[in-house]
Amino acid sequence: MPSTSYLVAVLAIVFTITLALRAIPFALLGRLRDSAIVARLAVWMPVGILAILAVTALHGTMAKDPNGTWYALLAVAVTIGVHLAGGRRTILSVGAGTAVYVVLLNTL
Repeated sequence: MPSTSYLVAVLAIVFTITLALRAIPFALLGRLRDSAIVARLAVWMPVGILAILAVTALHGTMAKDPNGTWYALLAVAVTIGVHLAGGRRTILSVGAGTAVYVVLLNTL
């Protein structure tokens, strides 16, 4: 078992690195706020992240269960519909789509 001083030193280093990595983007944000690249990233990153999340989350179920494909497509349609009708609130739309998908998988 490592000594207490060693563990405290490791934790201090980890804390410092984590704090620095989380603080640096906010420190640079003021300079980059007017950047065209940041403006484009603000538009496309949420869509890209959700697309990657959807593909990776649904791939296993869709490959194993033929009905899972239809459930996934219906859940995606619900997600898109709620997103557009609900004022583009991501948490609401993803939550509704996830709920539909889980209910369909567990009841049918």
